[in-house]
Amino acid sequence: MMRRALALGPALGMALGMALGTPAARAEESPPVDLAAEATIDLAQVVSGNGDRKVRALTNVNLTADLDLARLIGLNGTRAHLYVLDNRGARPNDAAATLQGVDNIEVPYAGLRLFEAWVEQDIGAAGASLRLGLYDVNSEFYANEAAGLLIAPPFGIGSELAATGPNGPSIFPSSALAARLYVPVGEAFVRLGVINARASTLGDRGGVDFSFRDGLLLIGEAGRGEGRLRATVGAWRYTRNPENAYENGPDGTPLRKPSQGAYAVVEGDLLPDEAMRQVTAFLRAGLSDPHTTPFHGGFQAGLLMAPVLSSRPDSQISLGMHHAWTSNHFRDAMRGEGGNPGNETVVELTYADNIAPWLALQPDVQWIHQPGGDRAAPDAVVGIVRLTLSF
Repeated sequence: MMRRALALGPALGMALGMALGTPAARAEESPPVDLAAEATIDLAQVVSGNGDRKVRALTNVNLTADLDLARLIGLNGTRAHLYVLDNRGARPNDAAATLQGVDNIEVPYAGLRLFEAWVEQDIGAAGASLRLGLYDVNSEFYANEAAGLLIAPPFGIGSELAATGPNGPSIFPSSALAARLYVPVGEAFVRLGVINARASTLGDRGGVDFSFRDGLLLIGEAGRGEGRLRATVGAWRYTRNPENAYENGPDGTPLRKPSQGAYAVVEGDLLPDEAMRQVTAFLRAGLSDPHTTPFHGGFQAGLLMAPVLSSRPDSQISLGMHHAWTSNHFRDAMRGEGGNPGNETVVELTYADNIAPWLALQPDVQWIHQPGGDRAAPDAVVGIVRLTLSF
Protein backbone atom coordinates (compact mmCIF):
# COMPACT_ATOMS: atom_id res chain seq x y z
CA MET A 1 0.00 0.00 0.00
CA MET A 2 1.35 3.40 -0.92
CA ARG A 3 1.93 5.60 2.12
CA ARG A 4 2.51 9.30 1.50
CA ALA A 5 3.05 11.46 4.58
CA LEU A 6 2.87 15.25 4.34
CA ALA A 7 4.74 17.14 7.07
CA LEU A 8 3.41 20.24 8.74
CA GLY A 9 3.97 23.34 6.63
CA PRO A 10 7.02 25.53 7.30
CA ALA A 11 4.92 28.29 8.87
CA LEU A 12 3.21 25.94 11.30
CA GLY A 13 6.48 24.19 12.06
CA MET A 14 8.15 27.55 12.77
CA ALA A 15 5.28 28.57 15.01
CA LEU A 16 5.60 25.36 17.01
CA GLY A 17 9.34 25.82 17.23
CA MET A 18 8.97 29.39 18.52
CA ALA A 19 6.30 28.35 21.00
CA LEU A 20 8.62 25.68 22.36
CA GLY A 21 11.61 27.99 22.49
CA THR A 22 13.56 26.31 19.67
CA PRO A 23 15.37 28.30 16.98
CA ALA A 24 13.47 28.94 13.76
CA ALA A 25 16.34 27.49 11.75
CA ARG A 26 15.83 24.12 13.40
CA ALA A 27 12.07 24.29 12.78
CA GLU A 28 12.70 24.89 9.10
CA GLU A 29 14.82 21.73 8.94
CA SER A 30 12.08 19.51 10.38
CA PRO A 31 9.18 20.32 12.68
CA PRO A 32 9.16 18.77 16.15
CA VAL A 33 5.66 17.46 15.45
CA ASP A 34 5.02 15.83 12.08
CA LEU A 35 1.34 15.18 11.33
CA ALA A 36 -0.03 13.27 8.36
CA ALA A 37 -3.37 11.97 7.15
CA GLU A 38 -4.19 9.60 4.34
CA ALA A 39 -7.47 8.14 3.08
CA THR A 40 -7.65 5.16 0.72
CA ILE A 41 -10.79 4.15 -1.15
CA ASP A 42 -10.85 0.84 -3.04
CA LEU A 43 -13.46 -0.43 -5.46
CA ALA A 44 -13.01 -4.18 -6.00
CA GLN A 45 -14.83 -6.66 -8.21
CA VAL A 46 -14.44 -10.31 -9.20
CA VAL A 47 -14.70 -10.05 -12.99
CA SER A 48 -14.36 -13.78 -13.69
CA GLY A 49 -14.47 -16.95 -11.63
CA ASN A 50 -16.95 -18.39 -9.15
CA GLY A 51 -17.58 -15.23 -7.12
CA ASP A 52 -20.43 -12.80 -7.62
CA ARG A 53 -19.91 -9.66 -9.70
CA LYS A 54 -20.78 -7.08 -7.06
CA VAL A 55 -18.54 -4.01 -6.80
CA ARG A 56 -17.36 -3.80 -3.21
CA ALA A 57 -16.13 -0.54 -1.70
CA LEU A 58 -13.79 -0.38 1.28
CA THR A 59 -11.91 2.44 2.97
CA ASN A 60 -8.79 2.91 5.04
CA VAL A 61 -7.93 6.12 6.93
CA ASN A 62 -4.51 6.67 8.52
CA LEU A 63 -3.77 9.46 11.00
CA THR A 64 -0.17 9.64 12.22
CA ALA A 65 1.89 11.87 14.48
CA ASP A 66 5.67 11.70 14.89
CA LEU A 67 7.10 13.63 17.80
CA ASP A 68 10.71 14.65 18.46
CA LEU A 69 10.74 14.40 22.25
CA ALA A 70 14.24 15.88 22.46
CA ARG A 71 12.93 19.18 21.13
CA LEU A 72 9.54 18.98 22.78
CA ILE A 73 10.44 18.00 26.35
CA GLY A 74 14.23 17.63 26.37
CA LEU A 75 14.52 13.82 26.18
CA ASN A 76 17.62 13.51 24.01
CA GLY A 77 17.55 10.82 21.31
CA THR A 78 13.90 10.02 21.98
CA ARG A 79 11.00 9.90 19.53
CA ALA A 80 7.35 8.93 19.75
CA HIS A 81 4.96 7.66 17.09
CA LEU A 82 1.15 7.54 17.17
CA TYR A 83 -0.93 5.89 14.45
CA VAL A 84 -4.73 5.79 14.40
CA LEU A 85 -6.38 3.52 11.84
CA ASP A 86 -9.99 3.37 10.65
CA ASN A 87 -11.36 0.73 8.27
CA ARG A 88 -14.85 0.41 6.84
CA GLY A 89 -16.65 -1.23 3.96
CA ALA A 90 -17.09 -4.59 2.33
CA ARG A 91 -14.86 -7.68 2.10
CA PRO A 92 -13.95 -8.49 -1.53
CA ASN A 93 -12.40 -11.80 -0.54
CA ASP A 94 -15.89 -13.04 0.36
CA ALA A 95 -16.40 -13.29 -3.40
CA ALA A 96 -12.83 -14.12 -4.48
CA ALA A 97 -12.61 -16.93 -1.85
CA THR A 98 -8.80 -17.00 -1.75
CA LEU A 99 -6.66 -18.32 1.09
CA GLN A 100 -4.51 -15.18 1.23
CA GLY A 101 -6.80 -12.28 0.39
CA VAL A 102 -6.82 -9.84 -2.52
CA ASP A 103 -6.84 -6.40 -0.87
CA ASN A 104 -4.45 -5.21 1.83
CA ILE A 105 -6.96 -2.84 3.45
CA GLU A 106 -9.66 -5.49 3.91
CA VAL A 107 -10.35 -6.30 7.57
CA PRO A 108 -12.56 -8.93 9.24
CA TYR A 109 -14.18 -6.33 11.51
CA ALA A 110 -14.65 -2.66 10.70
CA GLY A 111 -13.65 -0.11 13.29
CA LEU A 112 -11.43 2.65 14.64
CA ARG A 113 -8.19 1.42 16.24
CA LEU A 114 -5.06 2.77 17.85
CA PHE A 115 -2.70 0.85 15.60
CA GLU A 116 0.68 2.03 16.89
CA ALA A 117 1.83 3.99 19.93
CA TRP A 118 5.50 3.58 20.71
CA VAL A 119 8.51 5.44 22.05
CA GLU A 120 11.97 4.95 20.54
CA GLN A 121 15.22 5.71 22.36
CA ASP A 122 18.66 5.92 20.76
CA ILE A 123 21.28 3.73 22.43
CA GLY A 124 24.86 4.95 22.28
CA ALA A 125 26.37 6.76 19.31
CA ALA A 126 26.38 3.88 16.80
CA GLY A 127 22.76 4.24 15.66
CA ALA A 128 21.21 1.51 17.80
CA SER A 129 17.70 2.09 19.11
CA LEU A 130 15.00 0.50 21.27
CA ARG A 131 11.23 0.80 20.63
CA LEU A 132 8.60 0.06 23.26
CA GLY A 133 4.81 0.11 22.90
CA LEU A 134 2.12 -0.92 20.45
CA TYR A 135 4.08 -1.94 17.37
CA ASP A 136 3.38 -3.20 13.83
CA VAL A 137 5.77 -6.08 13.22
CA ASN A 138 5.46 -5.69 9.44
CA SER A 139 6.54 -2.04 9.60
CA GLU A 140 10.12 -3.36 9.74
CA PHE A 141 10.21 -7.17 9.80
CA TYR A 142 9.61 -9.27 6.64
CA ALA A 143 9.21 -6.09 4.57
CA ASN A 144 10.82 -4.58 1.50
CA GLU A 145 10.17 -1.31 -0.28
CA ALA A 146 9.98 -2.69 -3.83
CA ALA A 147 6.91 -4.80 -2.96
CA GLY A 148 5.05 -1.88 -1.41
CA LEU A 149 3.01 -0.83 -4.44
CA LEU A 150 1.32 -4.21 -4.88
CA ILE A 151 -2.11 -4.58 -3.25
CA ALA A 152 -2.34 -8.31 -2.51
CA PRO A 153 -1.65 -8.92 1.24
CA PRO A 154 1.20 -11.49 0.86
CA PHE A 155 3.43 -8.76 -0.61
CA GLY A 156 3.32 -7.10 2.81
CA ILE A 157 4.11 -10.14 4.94
CA GLY A 158 4.26 -13.81 3.98
CA SER A 159 1.02 -15.72 4.57
CA GLU A 160 2.83 -18.47 6.49
CA LEU A 161 3.54 -15.89 9.23
CA ALA A 162 0.44 -13.72 8.77
CA ALA A 163 -1.83 -16.70 9.54
CA THR A 164 -0.18 -17.52 12.90
CA GLY A 165 -1.01 -16.59 16.46
CA PRO A 166 -4.30 -16.87 18.37
CA ASN A 167 -5.78 -14.05 16.26
CA GLY A 168 -2.97 -13.19 13.86
CA PRO A 169 0.39 -11.61 14.76
CA SER A 170 0.84 -7.92 15.55
CA ILE A 171 0.18 -6.64 12.02
CA PHE A 172 -2.56 -4.69 10.23
CA PRO A 173 -5.18 -4.05 11.50
CA SER A 174 -4.43 -5.02 15.15
CA SER A 175 -1.16 -4.49 16.99
CA ALA A 176 0.25 -5.70 20.31
CA LEU A 177 2.65 -4.59 23.01
CA ALA A 178 6.23 -5.14 21.90
CA ALA A 179 9.89 -4.31 22.34
CA ARG A 180 12.12 -3.94 19.28
CA LEU A 181 15.92 -3.59 19.32
CA TYR A 182 17.80 -2.35 16.23
CA VAL A 183 21.60 -2.53 16.04
CA PRO A 184 23.62 -1.46 12.97
CA VAL A 185 26.74 -3.51 12.31
CA GLY A 186 28.85 -1.69 9.72
CA GLU A 187 26.78 -1.71 6.53
CA ALA A 188 24.56 -4.47 7.95
CA PHE A 189 22.02 -4.57 10.77
CA VAL A 190 20.42 -6.85 13.35
CA ARG A 191 16.79 -6.38 14.41
CA LEU A 192 15.13 -8.29 17.27
CA GLY A 193 11.54 -8.21 18.46
CA VAL A 194 9.60 -9.54 21.46
CA ILE A 195 5.86 -9.20 20.90
CA ASN A 196 2.72 -10.24 22.73
CA ALA A 197 1.36 -13.24 20.86
CA ARG A 198 -2.21 -11.96 21.10
CA ALA A 199 -2.78 -8.94 18.88
CA SER A 200 -5.33 -6.68 20.56
CA THR A 201 -5.38 -2.91 20.76
CA LEU A 202 -7.70 -0.02 21.61
CA GLY A 203 -10.70 -0.44 19.34
CA ASP A 204 -10.57 -4.24 19.46
CA ARG A 205 -12.83 -6.20 21.78
CA GLY A 206 -11.14 -6.21 25.17
CA GLY A 207 -8.70 -3.42 24.26
CA VAL A 208 -4.96 -3.78 24.74
CA ASP A 209 -3.98 -7.23 26.05
CA PHE A 210 -1.73 -6.91 29.09
CA SER A 211 -2.05 -10.52 30.25
CA PHE A 212 0.42 -12.14 27.83
CA ARG A 213 -1.42 -15.40 28.58
CA ASP A 214 -0.81 -16.66 25.03
CA GLY A 215 2.94 -16.19 25.28
CA LEU A 216 5.25 -14.21 23.04
CA LEU A 217 6.24 -14.00 19.42
CA LEU A 218 10.02 -13.87 19.15
CA ILE A 219 11.37 -12.62 15.82
CA GLY A 220 14.76 -11.61 14.56
CA GLU A 221 16.35 -10.66 11.28
CA ALA A 222 19.72 -9.60 9.97
CA GLY A 223 20.80 -8.19 6.66
CA ARG A 224 21.94 -5.27 4.62
CA GLY A 225 19.42 -2.51 3.97
CA GLU A 226 21.49 -0.10 1.85
CA GLY A 227 23.20 -0.22 -1.54
CA ARG A 228 22.14 -1.61 -4.89
CA LEU A 229 21.60 -5.11 -3.49
CA ARG A 230 19.70 -5.49 -0.23
CA ALA A 231 19.06 -8.75 1.58
CA THR A 232 17.50 -9.93 4.85
CA VAL A 233 17.13 -13.30 6.56
CA GLY A 234 14.84 -13.79 9.52
CA ALA A 235 13.35 -16.37 11.88
CA TRP A 236 10.43 -16.41 14.30
CA ARG A 237 8.92 -18.63 16.99
CA TYR A 238 6.07 -18.50 19.50
CA THR A 239 7.01 -19.26 23.10
CA ARG A 240 3.74 -21.10 23.75
CA ASN A 241 2.73 -23.87 21.40
CA PRO A 242 -0.67 -23.07 19.87
CA GLU A 243 -3.44 -25.56 19.29
CA ASN A 244 -2.99 -27.73 16.21
CA ALA A 245 -5.66 -26.81 13.67
CA TYR A 246 -5.85 -30.32 12.20
CA GLU A 247 -4.82 -32.96 14.78
CA ASN A 248 -6.46 -34.03 18.05
CA GLY A 249 -5.17 -36.15 20.89
CA PRO A 250 -6.79 -39.39 22.16
CA ASP A 251 -9.17 -37.37 24.36
CA GLY A 252 -10.30 -35.29 21.39
CA THR A 253 -8.59 -32.05 22.41
CA PRO A 254 -6.36 -30.32 19.83
CA LEU A 255 -2.68 -31.16 20.09
CA ARG A 256 -0.23 -28.35 20.72
CA LYS A 257 2.64 -28.11 18.25
CA PRO A 258 5.46 -25.55 17.85
CA SER A 259 4.74 -22.54 15.67
CA GLN A 260 7.94 -21.33 14.05
CA GLY A 261 9.44 -20.41 10.71
CA ALA A 262 12.05 -18.55 8.70
CA TYR A 263 12.15 -16.21 5.72
CA ALA A 264 14.49 -14.41 3.35
CA VAL A 265 14.08 -11.22 1.31
CA VAL A 266 16.32 -10.02 -1.53
CA GLU A 267 15.87 -6.96 -3.73
CA GLY A 268 18.19 -5.19 -6.12
CA ASP A 269 18.32 -2.28 -8.54
CA LEU A 270 18.77 -3.40 -12.15
CA LEU A 271 19.71 -0.10 -13.81
CA PRO A 272 22.56 2.33 -13.10
CA ASP A 273 21.92 5.02 -10.51
CA GLU A 274 22.19 7.72 -13.18
CA ALA A 275 19.45 6.20 -15.35
CA MET A 276 16.28 8.26 -15.86
CA ARG A 277 14.24 5.51 -14.18
CA GLN A 278 14.93 2.59 -11.88
CA VAL A 279 13.78 -1.02 -12.13
CA THR A 280 13.97 -2.99 -8.90
CA ALA A 281 13.52 -6.75 -8.67
CA PHE A 282 12.67 -8.63 -5.49
CA LEU A 283 12.29 -12.19 -4.26
CA ARG A 284 10.88 -13.21 -0.88
CA ALA A 285 10.37 -16.73 0.51
CA GLY A 286 9.26 -18.19 3.81
CA LEU A 287 8.72 -21.57 5.48
CA SER A 288 6.76 -22.48 8.59
CA ASP A 289 5.53 -25.47 10.55
CA PRO A 290 2.47 -27.07 8.88
CA HIS A 291 0.39 -27.73 12.00
CA THR A 292 -1.34 -24.48 12.91
CA THR A 293 -2.10 -22.76 9.58
CA PRO A 294 -3.07 -23.87 6.04
CA PHE A 295 0.48 -23.10 4.84
CA HIS A 296 3.92 -24.56 5.12
CA GLY A 297 5.52 -21.88 2.98
CA GLY A 298 5.33 -19.53 0.07
CA PHE A 299 7.18 -17.01 -2.05
CA GLN A 300 6.65 -13.63 -3.69
CA ALA A 301 8.58 -12.14 -6.59
CA GLY A 302 8.22 -9.03 -8.67
CA LEU A 303 9.47 -5.95 -10.45
CA LEU A 304 8.92 -2.25 -9.73
CA MET A 305 9.62 0.49 -12.29
CA ALA A 306 9.61 4.17 -11.35
CA PRO A 307 9.04 6.50 -13.00
CA VAL A 308 7.29 4.80 -15.90
CA LEU A 309 7.20 7.99 -17.98
CA SER A 310 9.78 10.74 -17.75
CA SER A 311 6.96 13.28 -18.08
CA ARG A 312 5.18 11.69 -15.09
CA PRO A 313 7.72 11.65 -12.22
CA ASP A 314 5.26 10.00 -9.81
CA SER A 315 4.26 7.18 -12.17
CA GLN A 316 5.02 3.62 -11.01
CA ILE A 317 4.23 0.17 -12.37
CA SER A 318 4.71 -3.16 -10.65
CA LEU A 319 4.31 -6.79 -11.66
CA GLY A 320 4.29 -9.42 -8.95
CA MET A 321 3.53 -13.06 -8.30
CA HIS A 322 2.85 -14.79 -5.00
CA HIS A 323 2.48 -18.51 -4.40
CA ALA A 324 1.37 -20.39 -1.28
CA TRP A 325 2.30 -24.00 -0.57
CA THR A 326 -0.53 -25.55 1.41
CA SER A 327 0.28 -27.99 4.18
CA ASN A 328 -0.39 -31.73 4.09
CA HIS A 329 -2.72 -31.32 7.05
CA PHE A 330 -4.77 -28.71 5.20
CA ARG A 331 -4.92 -30.97 2.17
CA ASP A 332 -6.03 -33.95 4.24
CA ALA A 333 -8.78 -31.86 5.81
CA MET A 334 -9.95 -30.67 2.38
CA ARG A 335 -9.99 -34.22 1.04
CA GLY A 336 -12.04 -35.25 4.04
CA GLU A 337 -14.68 -32.76 2.92
CA GLY A 338 -14.62 -34.05 -0.64
CA GLY A 339 -12.34 -31.34 -2.05
CA ASN A 340 -9.41 -31.57 -4.43
CA PRO A 341 -6.61 -29.64 -2.67
CA GLY A 342 -3.73 -27.83 -4.31
CA ASN A 343 -1.69 -24.66 -3.94
CA GLU A 344 -2.68 -21.07 -4.71
CA THR A 345 -0.90 -18.76 -7.16
CA VAL A 346 -1.64 -15.12 -7.95
CA VAL A 347 -0.18 -12.76 -10.56
CA GLU A 348 -0.78 -9.05 -10.02
CA LEU A 349 -0.21 -6.03 -12.29
CA THR A 350 -0.69 -2.52 -10.94
CA TYR A 351 0.02 1.06 -12.02
CA ALA A 352 -0.09 4.21 -9.88
CA ASP A 353 0.28 7.91 -10.58
CA ASN A 354 -0.58 11.19 -8.93
CA ILE A 355 -3.39 12.97 -10.77
CA ALA A 356 -3.13 15.86 -8.29
CA PRO A 357 -0.56 16.70 -5.60
CA TRP A 358 -2.94 15.20 -3.02
CA LEU A 359 -4.58 12.44 -5.07
CA ALA A 360 -3.18 9.19 -6.51
CA LEU A 361 -5.01 6.78 -8.82
CA GLN A 362 -4.06 3.09 -8.95
CA PRO A 363 -5.78 0.50 -11.17
CA ASP A 364 -4.92 -3.09 -10.29
CA VAL A 365 -5.69 -6.53 -11.72
CA GLN A 366 -5.04 -9.95 -10.15
CA TRP A 367 -5.25 -13.37 -11.80
CA ILE A 368 -5.79 -16.15 -9.25
CA HIS A 369 -4.98 -19.78 -10.04
CA GLN A 370 -6.70 -22.37 -7.85
CA PRO A 371 -8.36 -19.87 -5.48
CA GLY A 372 -8.72 -21.29 -2.01
CA GLY A 373 -6.14 -23.95 -2.82
CA ASP A 374 -8.89 -25.84 -4.66
CA ARG A 375 -7.87 -27.55 -7.90
CA ALA A 376 -11.53 -27.75 -8.94
CA ALA A 377 -12.12 -24.00 -8.63
CA PRO A 378 -11.91 -22.04 -11.88
CA ASP A 379 -9.27 -19.35 -12.15
CA ALA A 380 -10.50 -15.94 -11.04
CA VAL A 381 -9.72 -12.37 -12.06
CA VAL A 382 -10.14 -9.50 -9.60
CA GLY A 383 -10.03 -5.85 -10.59
CA ILE A 384 -9.39 -3.06 -8.09
CA VAL A 385 -9.32 0.72 -8.48
CA ARG A 386 -7.60 2.52 -5.61
CA LEU A 387 -7.81 6.22 -4.82
CA THR A 388 -5.37 7.59 -2.23
CA LEU A 389 -5.85 11.08 -0.76
CA SER A 390 -2.97 12.56 1.23
CA PHE A 391 -3.14 15.59 3.49
